[in-house]
Amino acid sequence: MTNNIIDIRGLEKTFVTGGGRLTIIRDLALTVAAGTRAVITGESGSGKSTLLNIIAGLDTATGGSIVVAGNAIDRLSEGELTHYRARTLGLIFQFHYLLKDFSALENVYLPAYMTGSPKKLAEEKARALLADVGLADRMSHMPSQLSGGERQRTAVARALINNPELILADEPTGNLDPANSAIIGELLFSITAHYGKTMLLVTHDQGLAGMGDRQWRLSDGKLVEYTR
Repeated sequence: MTNNIIDIRGLEKTFVTGGGRLTIIRDLALTVAAGTRAVITGESGSGKSTLLNIIAGLDTATGGSIVVAGNAIDRLSEGELTHYRARTLGLIFQFHYLLKDFSALENVYLPAYMTGSPKKLAEEKARALLADVGLADRMSHMPSQLSGGERQRTAVARALINNPELILADEPTGNLDPANSAIIGELLFSITAHYGKTMLLVTHDQGLAGMGDRQWRLSDGKLVEYTR
């Protein structure tokens, strides 16, 4: 019996372009145990975001097997993928993707409400999460009234609202200044540890990468793990 949340074997991703075929991921293997906060680094264009998108079911692999929390991603229908993303994953991107006409509180509780949680319970959970990310006094503010760091804190709270098994974070500090990058980086690792979540984070920030329990570099389509 394995306790791996992520189990990827023989993964390949090839793009067909006007100039021919471009393979950016080849025979890639990755296992991440439950409770691990793992990091992948690599040059721009190395395929880091593509790998995360495949794990999230937002992109399809050319070959290989991808199992996440017992779900064989490559075998799920579109409806099953939607359910998988809503229930199993918490997604954090470089851009916050907050709904501009909704408050921070509403942005956080809506994913829970839309997946069947009673509104009162969803709102209570959202208030607790926003307090945990340091926004207890900013819940009623609209995204336009929040700073870049505050918007990303809201996105972190939103990613946790449905109690996901896995947090996927794609360059979550990429749009922030150095001071806010450090704050959000610390927050991500501390709050996922607090809630006992597994996290796979992609970043070019070596300082952020060094905070991971495990760290890989994606190069020439394959992962090389750093040893400590």
